[in-house]
Amino acid sequence: MNTKGLILAGGAGTRLHPLTRVACKQLLPVYDKPMIYYPLATLMLGGVREVLIISTPKDLPSFRALFGDGSHLGMKIEYAEQAEPKGIAQAFLIGESFIGGQPSCLILGDNIFYGKLDFFREALALREGACVFGYEVRDPERYGVVEFAPDGRVLSIEEKPKQPKSRFAVPGLYVYDAKVVDICRNMKPSPRGELEITDVNLEYLRRGELRVKVLGRGMAWLDTGTQTSLLEAANYIAAIQNRQGLMIACIEEIAFHQRWIDQAQFERVIAALPKNEYREYLQRVAEGR
Repeated sequence: MNTKGLILAGGAGTRLHPLTRVACKQLLPVYDKPMIYYPLATLMLGGVREVLIISTPKDLPSFRALFGDGSHLGMKIEYAEQAEPKGIAQAFLIGESFIGGQPSCLILGDNIFYGKLDFFREALALREGACVFGYEVRDPERYGVVEFAPDGRVLSIEEKPKQPKSRFAVPGLYVYDAKVVDICRNMKPSPRGELEITDVNLEYLRRGELRVKVLGRGMAWLDTGTQTSLLEAANYIAAIQNRQGLMIACIEEIAFHQRWIDQAQFERVIAALPKNEYREYLQRVAEGR
């Protein structure tokens, strides 16, 4: 069975106003690419070829213009509306027909991962239960927080606790088996009227089917929800790219290296791009330089 990928790129973007007055957050630049390139690249590097982008009715046309049906990447990209933000877990109800009773993974459209993605590929290989991740942060009260026992067992997950029981936040990347849709359908909204992803994880924990993989110090997770974190993410990407001469989240390059498109297709994709540094980089990749 193929794991289906969902990118939740909705929300009102109020924290980034006025940046988000015209364009939604996930279309803002993170250095040299739209923000949504980064979560899409994460799914691609995990081997996920079928993706559903969920966003507002206002913003979906922009995403369609950006990616089309994904065929130029050797992918299948579909789109669905989230008319109003009713929680992260709502994505699985919106995407029920797309998921089609198969395992699925969800990534938030403002989350950036950089480093070896073995942890993600290992999670995608699981056929039963759920897998989320733990990442040590300075300000865990901003996130869902996972508490571990001394032997590594997961004891609890709390959403934005005032007194966090650990410094391990749960990033916006979640892997579930086919039961997730039914779990979301039977959930009740939280006091703020949303279907909380933490409640989904707690249900898997209650069933003894939740795994949490801790991400090591060699992995970077960047959250771009504030002006400062957006700038920090752009500076981080710029520093690495300019040092190495290799692009991060270059989706055409990833599709080529994954062998989802061949040399001729890759060259056609490049030829359709305007003449700029991005095209020049892809041209070097095509020539093996």
